Amino acid sequence: MIETVISTELPINERLAIKKNIIKGSRGDKRIAIVTGTHGDELEGQMVCYEMARRLNESIGSLDGQVEIWPALNPLGIDTIQRGIPNFDLDMNRIFPGNKEGSVAEQTAAAIIDDLKGADLVIDIHSSNLYLRETPQARINVLDEERLVPIAKKMNIDFVWIHDAATVLEATLAHSLNSTGTDCVVVEMGVGQRINHKMCYRLVDGILNLMKDMGMWTGYVNKTAFSNPIVCKGDNVEFLNAATSGVFITELKCGIVVAEGEEIGLIVEPLTGKVLSRVVSPCEGYLFTIRAYPIVYEGSLMARIFKMKKNDNNL
Repeated sequence: MIETVISTELPINERLAIKKNIIKGSRGDKRIAIVTGTHGDELEGQMVCYEMARRLNESIGSLDGQVEIWPALNPLGIDTIQRGIPNFDLDMNRIFPGNKEGSVAEQTAAAIIDDLKGADLVIDIHSSNLYLRETPQARINVLDEERLVPIAKKMNIDFVWIHDAATVLEATLAHSLNSTGTDCVVVEMGVGQRINHKMCYRLVDGILNLMKDMGMWTGYVNKTAFSNPIVCKGDNVEFLNAATSGVFITELKCGIVVAEGEEIGLIVEPLTGKVLSRVVSPCEGYLFTIRAYPIVYEGSLMARIFKMKKNDNNL
């Protein structure tokens, strides 16, 4: 059942509408929401929504409870391939919980929060930006660690990054929901403006696995090569930044263990054929972020590595 959560008048007799698809099983009262499209240039969630709706509709008899699919919290951004809300110059994930008496964007945010509150779980799906590629991961506020890490571990992702509270913006959808007692896990994966099919299928399997654990799904879950994620505290992450401007060349993909001193890639100068800088891992650890866009400037983020001890059982 398609439901319009909020519809707002736009100029030239048009409307901004935020819609969700409610898929109900014949039994059960638990409710899970899959939310994405907050940033218009992050597209992985579109395929996750499609695949979830497809699998649920094909095996509706296996569903106990209610699944809500929200593919586009920022439809104008998706239509125009912009991260923020066009014409408002706003990042939508910086205006929650919104304001019912505020601007169009604030009213929209408030309506979304009001509708999602009370769900048993909200999964907020993001991609990375155009510049970085991320392994499938959950990002969790340290204040919510005890509740949310056990949930994230069942979602077939590779990495759980627990941020210090100071690094988590209070105006995000996830923070606003978690502060009201509605559990919300942020998932990030892939790269901006693209869809990695394999990552999306993995997350769908993970969501169904989580639903089975919650007593919401009795159908098939593909557990082939199911991931047991690495759990990381924020202060154990090394940030690698470019020492010079140039073109970044690498053969590595994120989601691998690198050795201390291992070459991540080269920053080169096409004009002269010179190598300007070697990007080298400062530690042994798990490479969960790597530069995807090759043009870099001094200080550009090249990679993030979870530094781990050799006897750490996470490796």
